[in-house]
Amino acid sequence: MSEDIKFSTAGFRAITADGLTAQAVQRLAYGISDHILEHPFYGFEGIGYKKHCQEQGKKPKKPLVIVGFDTRFLSKQLAYVAANALVQCGITVRLAELPLPTPVAEWAVLNECAVGAVVVTGSEGEYYVNGVKWISYYGGIASNEIVADIEKRIPPSNAQILKASSTDFGSLNAAVTVTKDFQKSYLAHLEKLLNIRALKKSKLKIAVDPLFGTAQNYFRPFLEKCGIRVEGIHETNDALFGGTVPNAGPVSLLELKKLVLSKKMDLGIACNPDCDKFGLIDADGNWISPNEIAPLLLDHLVRNKKLKGRVCRSVITSHLMDQVAKNSGLMLRETPVGFKYITELMISGQYIMGAEESGGLAIANHIPDKDGLLACLLVVDLLATENKKLKQIKKDFYKKHKPLFGQKVSVPKTETEINRIMERLDIRPPLSINKTSVWRIDSTDGFKFILKGGSWLAIRPSGTERLIRLYAESFDEKSPNLLIKEGKKIIDSIV
Repeated sequence: MSEDIKFSTAGFRAITADGLTAQAVQRLAYGISDHILEHPFYGFEGIGYKKHCQEQGKKPKKPLVIVGFDTRFLSKQLAYVAANALVQCGITVRLAELPLPTPVAEWAVLNECAVGAVVVTGSEGEYYVNGVKWISYYGGIASNEIVADIEKRIPPSNAQILKASSTDFGSLNAAVTVTKDFQKSYLAHLEKLLNIRALKKSKLKIAVDPLFGTAQNYFRPFLEKCGIRVEGIHETNDALFGGTVPNAGPVSLLELKKLVLSKKMDLGIACNPDCDKFGLIDADGNWISPNEIAPLLLDHLVRNKKLKGRVCRSVITSHLMDQVAKNSGLMLRETPVGFKYITELMISGQYIMGAEESGGLAIANHIPDKDGLLACLLVVDLLATENKKLKQIKKDFYKKHKPLFGQKVSVPKTETEINRIMERLDIRPPLSINKTSVWRIDSTDGFKFILKGGSWLAIRPSGTERLIRLYAESFDEKSPNLLIKEGKKIIDSIV
């Protein structure tokens, strides 16, 4: 059992050449192989995987794993290491020839009824960070149960098996199949989800920013095939990501903003390097929050695509989603923070959308996990279908729904302070905040204080850093800032 390789909410991640080495990837691949060959539910002979294959009308003779990589330094070479280790364990491997977005790997898993996929990616982390994601047979990031099983199967760094295995970055086992097919099948699938006729008639002008990541092989080919004019930046590889943190947030998209304004584009779209999150710039150069985009897209799915079902969102995602769901006659469910909880619901087939405030979005009839590529293209699809500018679409939207305003801040704290804050809030929570009574306390993930009138303040620890995160939302534009200030006073009074 490994003590040094631990998964976070989005897989194993560490500093390249420090915690993330060729040997670490090799050990992780052996742990995954053991999981595939032995787990009674998620493994190749497992009940869950066999049922999944029967539902797809397929009978795989050998376990198949998709292996992909992003555009980061050493990602491709580390993917080779993982592929070699998997093959040595008797697992069939199909390796992407081009940098592979995580949602495309997830689509490939479903499309080929693979037992899972390994993607070497640091997602939106700093340039010196990289990692490994394990995607299970259901086309989504590994659940807590799967992660726990893999971690206990990872061999120690002094295991004998490692001595007999090559970590040569330049070599690839002859049994590994290298393919470009993932891109083709994924883009063909998108054509079934989007209004291609409207896109071809739209005469839209779209600016794209892959942020030097894997979207570079997807945005432009798809849009140009639809006859849409495309202007792009950062469509090559840069191991330093242009000196910014590539998270598709407002700071990272300043150059996309300039492009949109200078070329008078209708919209700017962007994804983080592995495409599991999205970012958008409107025609006026404004970054649009995922908290506003998700409700707009939910309305689009219901009105224009006639989808019916349930909706889910994370506990700190905007309640604007709730308004759209209620007005559309849809049931909404709240989940803890972490998209894997939304994925668990999307797998059921009962939900038409799942969203989180940090830029994750999933829709029905697709993968159950977040897909930044599809989220961006759905917004383009919305503009084409409505044949309106985004500004007008938002104006029409807010005639039916009441605007909500939000704010988020992070406060550094020690682990001891974080534990003390959470314990105190559990024992003695505030009964009023900003001179308003606390109507209800939601402890799904941290503490969310819902106030009389609909405003709310959430206080929760980060799952990956020593931070306390504060979130606030209100119908009044000034209230979120006041609620955040009150939240800071509350945690400061405790520590």
